[in-house]
Amino acid sequence: MIPPKLQEFLDDLHLFPDRAERIQALISLGEEFENPSTTELPRTPQGRVPGCESEVFVSSSPRPDGTLDYRFAVDNPQGISAMALARILMAGLSGAPLDQVQEVSDDLVYTVFGRELSMGKSLGLTGMVRMAKFEASRAI
Repeated sequence: MIPPKLQEFLDDLHLFPDRAERIQALISLGEEFENPSTTELPRTPQGRVPGCESEVFVSSSPRPDGTLDYRFAVDNPQGISAMALARILMAGLSGAPLDQVQEVSDDLVYTVFGRELSMGKSLGLTGMVRMAKFEASRAI
């Protein structure tokens, strides 16, 4: 089962059947991303997304209900796709049951961006999804 907030994002993206419109919507999402400072989200080797060209870091903090708040840092100012996905994952996974987070498919990247991604970009973005799932598995 996909976490409900994440499903809302996916449903909203389906409102853009035209590829150019979808790309513009994702660019807008990425432009709204606010990169946390190194104090707010330390850039540690353990939090770094492997293989990501955009220098992405992931962290999570527990909520009182046992779910997690996810945080992403994207240190490459050209990493607009990573910034868009970071926004989607933070909003879509924060507060979601951990077992639902673990079930999110790596294919989420293709659902959001399409299959036209380069190999390097798709690996980095998939790494972001996997790191979020790893954070959930560590919390369990």
